[in-house]
Amino acid sequence: MATSASAFDRGPHGSLPLESPAERLAANLLDQLWQRYRQRVSYVRDYEAVVRAAGGAFVNDHIALRTFACQDPFVGIGTLSRIFEALGYVPAGCYQFADKHLAAIHLQHSGGRLPKIFISELQTWRLPAAAREIIQRAVRTHRLPISDETLARVAHCSSLTEDESQALADRLVAEFHELPWILPDRADVEQLNTFSQYAAWVLVHGYNVNHFTSLINSHGVDALGDIERTISALRAAGTPMKADIEGAPGSKLRQTATEAVMLEVTVSDAGQQTTMPWTYAYFELAERGETIDPETGRRGRFEGFLGAQATQLFDMTKVR
Repeated sequence: MATSASAFDRGPHGSLPLESPAERLAANLLDQLWQRYRQRVSYVRDYEAVVRAAGGAFVNDHIALRTFACQDPFVGIGTLSRIFEALGYVPAGCYQFADKHLAAIHLQHSGGRLPKIFISELQTWRLPAAAREIIQRAVRTHRLPISDETLARVAHCSSLTEDESQALADRLVAEFHELPWILPDRADVEQLNTFSQYAAWVLVHGYNVNHFTSLINSHGVDALGDIERTISALRAAGTPMKADIEGAPGSKLRQTATEAVMLEVTVSDAGQQTTMPWTYAYFELAERGETIDPETGRRGRFEGFLGAQATQLFDMTKVR
């Protein structure tokens, strides 16, 4: 079924065949994250126009989130993963990116109807002392973690009224959209970027979504039937794209992305609030191939991630 303009506006998750209050709460959260991301990433609207013109459909394969891993205070993947685990997600894979000092997990929803969640963390203890000090100055002002009471309300959301569920969704959205520490200093952002572009990105964007992802397999039309044809259509529409496709034809995962948009981010400069341009997010494309389950011998679509490919995509947010 083709995706309508209004469905893009609202988000791709609420129209899924949801079966429980927890799934509906998760879809509400994801659609609110989508709406802000869509408004900020103009290339998403290019993709929408291409899909509508072809009569295709958009299914979100996964979203990606970034964090710092620190001990004092204790923050990292768990800061965000617990929200999704309370919504019925379970860990399904873990990954290491040694050259970038990153670790990551991906979570899948137990019902199988909602998109995957990919959360990475920067292992700050691997950075030089100057970089660690900048990050520690920020995370020492980190707001209190989401409370056990709030997570319990998420886990037992079947008892909530519609208004209570909406208020809870709005509360969860704030965890992603509101910067979790005080405004960073412009000089700190620029200095940290010399050590790690990922670190500078997290410092200015916090837990905002890094990207959403089109599942090529779900386009449902020949004109967008594989990643090459989709890239060609986007380039014809004037969308700047990553130069290469990660993954060979016929492999179990192929990925590419638009370039990242630039935004004005709010920072502090000599004690005054100001803005500076910085990269934000890109829109990713993923084509999933088949794999054989080593335990059952059954063929099925590959639903994981490949570290070497993700490494290249992390670099899409470099400040150029």
